[in-house]
Amino acid sequence: MLVGSAAWLATAAAPRFAWAGAQLEEPLADAVRSGLSASVGNKAPPKPRFDNVEARLAYLSWLGAMSAKLEKRKSEALTRIEFLETLWYESRRAGLEPSMVLGLVQVESGFRKYAISSAGARGYTQVMPFWAKSIGDGQASRLFHMQTNLRFGCVILRHYLDRERGDMYLALGRYNGSRGRPEYPNAVFGARKQWLLPGEV
Repeated sequence: MLVGSAAWLATAAAPRFAWAGAQLEEPLADAVRSGLSASVGNKAPPKPRFDNVEARLAYLSWLGAMSAKLEKRKSEALTRIEFLETLWYESRRAGLEPSMVLGLVQVESGFRKYAISSAGARGYTQVMPFWAKSIGDGQASRLFHMQTNLRFGCVILRHYLDRERGDMYLALGRYNGSRGRPEYPNAVFGARKQWLLPGEV
Protein backbone atom coordinates (compact mmCIF):
# COMPACT_ATOMS: atom_id res chain seq x y z
CA MET A 1 0.00 0.00 0.00
CA LEU A 2 2.78 2.43 0.86
CA VAL A 3 4.57 1.62 -2.38
CA GLY A 4 1.42 2.39 -4.35
CA SER A 5 0.94 5.66 -2.45
CA ALA A 6 4.54 6.67 -3.09
CA ALA A 7 4.15 5.94 -6.79
CA TRP A 8 0.95 8.00 -6.92
CA LEU A 9 2.64 10.91 -5.11
CA ALA A 10 5.58 10.84 -7.52
CA THR A 11 3.20 10.85 -10.49
CA ALA A 12 1.09 13.64 -9.01
CA ALA A 13 4.14 15.78 -8.27
CA ALA A 14 5.74 15.37 -11.70
CA PRO A 15 5.04 18.40 -13.92
CA ARG A 16 3.62 18.02 -17.39
CA PHE A 17 6.44 20.20 -18.68
CA ALA A 18 9.90 20.72 -17.22
CA TRP A 19 10.36 24.24 -18.51
CA ALA A 20 12.88 25.49 -15.94
CA GLY A 21 14.97 22.33 -16.06
CA ALA A 22 17.49 23.97 -18.39
CA GLN A 23 17.97 27.02 -16.15
CA LEU A 24 21.68 27.68 -15.85
CA GLU A 25 23.64 28.42 -12.69
CA GLU A 26 25.58 31.55 -13.51
CA PRO A 27 28.32 33.16 -11.43
CA LEU A 28 27.05 36.14 -9.45
CA ALA A 29 29.05 39.18 -8.43
CA ASP A 30 29.26 39.53 -4.63
CA ALA A 31 27.14 42.69 -4.67
CA VAL A 32 24.46 40.96 -6.76
CA ARG A 33 24.51 37.88 -4.53
CA SER A 34 24.16 40.08 -1.43
CA GLY A 35 21.28 42.01 -2.96
CA LEU A 36 19.44 38.86 -4.02
CA SER A 37 20.04 37.25 -0.62
CA ALA A 38 18.57 40.30 1.11
CA SER A 39 15.58 40.19 -1.25
CA VAL A 40 14.72 36.58 -0.49
CA GLY A 41 15.61 36.89 3.20
CA ASN A 42 13.24 39.71 4.13
CA LYS A 43 10.37 37.99 5.94
CA ALA A 44 7.81 40.76 5.53
CA PRO A 45 4.27 39.30 5.61
CA PRO A 46 2.23 39.42 2.40
CA LYS A 47 -0.27 41.96 3.71
CA PRO A 48 -0.89 44.78 1.26
CA ARG A 49 -1.25 48.38 2.38
CA PHE A 50 -3.04 50.98 0.32
CA ASP A 51 -2.81 54.75 0.22
CA ASN A 52 -6.48 55.21 -0.64
CA VAL A 53 -9.82 53.45 -0.88
CA GLU A 54 -9.69 53.28 -4.69
CA ALA A 55 -6.43 51.31 -4.64
CA ARG A 56 -7.85 48.90 -2.08
CA LEU A 57 -11.04 48.42 -4.10
CA ALA A 58 -9.00 47.79 -7.26
CA TYR A 59 -7.00 45.13 -5.39
CA LEU A 60 -10.15 43.46 -4.07
CA SER A 61 -11.65 43.49 -7.56
CA TRP A 62 -8.47 41.85 -8.92
CA LEU A 63 -8.53 39.27 -6.13
CA GLY A 64 -12.15 38.35 -6.86
CA ALA A 65 -11.61 38.09 -10.61
CA MET A 66 -8.43 35.99 -10.29
CA SER A 67 -10.02 33.74 -7.69
CA ALA A 68 -12.88 32.96 -10.09
CA LYS A 69 -10.38 32.15 -12.87
CA LEU A 70 -8.25 29.96 -10.61
CA GLU A 71 -11.12 28.01 -9.02
CA LYS A 72 -10.85 25.03 -11.39
CA ARG A 73 -7.17 24.62 -10.55
CA LYS A 74 -7.43 25.34 -6.81
CA SER A 75 -10.87 24.40 -5.55
CA GLU A 76 -10.35 25.20 -1.86
CA ALA A 77 -11.26 28.88 -1.43
CA LEU A 78 -8.95 29.72 1.50
CA THR A 79 -5.92 28.12 -0.19
CA ARG A 80 -6.73 29.92 -3.43
CA ILE A 81 -7.07 33.34 -1.79
CA GLU A 82 -3.88 32.87 0.25
CA PHE A 83 -2.00 31.91 -2.92
CA LEU A 84 -3.29 34.94 -4.85
CA GLU A 85 -2.63 37.36 -1.99
CA THR A 86 0.94 36.07 -1.72
CA LEU A 87 1.54 36.10 -5.48
CA TRP A 88 0.23 39.67 -5.74
CA TYR A 89 2.43 40.78 -2.84
CA GLU A 90 5.60 39.09 -4.11
CA SER A 91 5.01 40.26 -7.70
CA ARG A 92 4.53 43.87 -6.67
CA ARG A 93 7.44 43.68 -4.24
CA ALA A 94 9.70 42.64 -7.13
CA GLY A 95 8.24 45.22 -9.53
CA LEU A 96 6.55 42.62 -11.72
CA GLU A 97 3.03 42.38 -13.11
CA PRO A 98 0.97 39.80 -11.20
CA SER A 99 -0.47 38.65 -14.55
CA MET A 100 3.06 37.85 -15.81
CA VAL A 101 3.86 35.86 -12.67
CA LEU A 102 0.54 34.01 -12.93
CA GLY A 103 1.42 33.16 -16.53
CA LEU A 104 4.84 31.93 -15.44
CA VAL A 105 3.36 29.75 -12.68
CA GLN A 106 0.81 28.31 -15.11
CA VAL A 107 3.53 27.34 -17.59
CA GLU A 108 6.05 26.17 -15.00
CA SER A 109 3.95 24.04 -12.66
CA GLY A 110 0.30 24.21 -13.65
CA PHE A 111 -0.27 25.77 -10.18
CA ARG A 112 0.98 22.64 -8.40
CA LYS A 113 2.80 23.44 -5.18
CA TYR A 114 4.85 20.23 -5.10
CA ALA A 115 5.78 20.02 -8.79
CA ILE A 116 9.31 18.72 -9.41
CA SER A 117 10.95 18.74 -12.84
CA SER A 118 13.25 16.01 -14.10
CA ALA A 119 16.15 18.41 -13.41
CA GLY A 120 14.99 18.98 -9.82
CA ALA A 121 13.33 22.40 -10.22
CA ARG A 122 10.76 22.80 -7.45
CA GLY A 123 7.39 24.27 -6.66
CA TYR A 124 5.11 26.79 -8.27
CA THR A 125 7.83 28.75 -10.07
CA GLN A 126 10.13 25.74 -10.58
CA VAL A 127 13.14 27.14 -8.74
CA MET A 128 16.34 25.18 -9.20
CA PRO A 129 17.90 24.05 -5.88
CA PHE A 130 21.19 25.83 -6.63
CA TRP A 131 19.39 29.12 -5.92
CA ALA A 132 18.71 28.01 -2.35
CA LYS A 133 22.45 27.51 -1.89
CA SER A 134 23.48 30.60 -3.82
CA ILE A 135 21.18 33.24 -2.30
CA GLY A 136 19.14 31.41 0.35
CA ASP A 137 19.85 29.41 3.47
CA GLY A 138 20.83 26.26 1.56
CA GLN A 139 17.59 24.41 2.43
CA ALA A 140 16.16 23.38 -0.93
CA SER A 141 13.18 21.71 0.79
CA ARG A 142 11.89 25.18 1.68
CA LEU A 143 11.30 25.81 -2.00
CA PHE A 144 8.01 23.93 -1.53
CA HIS A 145 6.81 26.60 0.92
CA MET A 146 4.40 28.82 -1.00
CA GLN A 147 5.72 32.26 -0.08
CA THR A 148 9.35 31.15 -0.25
CA ASN A 149 8.88 29.69 -3.73
CA LEU A 150 6.96 32.67 -5.08
CA ARG A 151 9.50 35.06 -3.58
CA PHE A 152 12.45 33.19 -5.13
CA GLY A 153 10.71 33.02 -8.50
CA CYS A 154 9.90 36.74 -8.50
CA VAL A 155 13.36 37.77 -7.25
CA ILE A 156 15.07 35.59 -9.87
CA LEU A 157 12.87 36.88 -12.71
CA ARG A 158 13.48 40.48 -11.55
CA HIS A 159 17.23 39.79 -11.52
CA TYR A 160 17.08 38.47 -15.09
CA LEU A 161 14.89 41.40 -16.17
CA ASP A 162 17.48 43.83 -14.78
CA ARG A 163 20.28 41.94 -16.54
CA GLU A 164 18.35 42.14 -19.80
CA ARG A 165 17.67 45.88 -19.31
CA GLY A 166 13.91 45.51 -19.10
CA ASP A 167 13.46 43.06 -21.97
CA MET A 168 10.96 40.54 -20.59
CA TYR A 169 11.29 38.27 -23.61
CA LEU A 170 15.01 37.76 -22.97
CA ALA A 171 14.51 37.65 -19.19
CA LEU A 172 12.02 34.78 -19.55
CA GLY A 173 14.42 32.98 -21.88
CA ARG A 174 17.15 33.31 -19.28
CA TYR A 175 14.76 32.10 -16.55
CA ASN A 176 14.14 28.99 -18.62
CA GLY A 177 17.72 28.54 -19.77
CA SER A 178 16.71 29.05 -23.40
CA ARG A 179 17.65 32.71 -23.98
CA GLY A 180 16.99 33.77 -27.55
CA ARG A 181 14.56 30.96 -28.35
CA PRO A 182 10.84 31.81 -28.64
CA GLU A 183 9.03 28.75 -27.24
CA TYR A 184 9.17 29.52 -23.52
CA PRO A 185 8.65 33.31 -23.60
CA ASN A 186 5.77 32.86 -26.04
CA ALA A 187 4.19 30.25 -23.74
CA VAL A 188 4.38 32.59 -20.73
CA PHE A 189 3.13 35.61 -22.68
CA GLY A 190 0.27 33.47 -23.99
CA ALA A 191 -0.63 32.22 -20.51
CA ARG A 192 -0.43 35.78 -19.13
CA LYS A 193 -3.34 36.84 -21.35
CA GLN A 194 -5.65 34.57 -19.38
CA TRP A 195 -4.86 36.51 -16.19
CA LEU A 196 -5.51 40.03 -17.43
CA LEU A 197 -8.48 42.03 -16.25
CA PRO A 198 -10.85 43.37 -18.95
CA GLY A 199 -9.19 46.36 -20.62
CA GLU A 200 -5.63 45.40 -19.60
CA VAL A 201 -3.02 44.74 -22.27
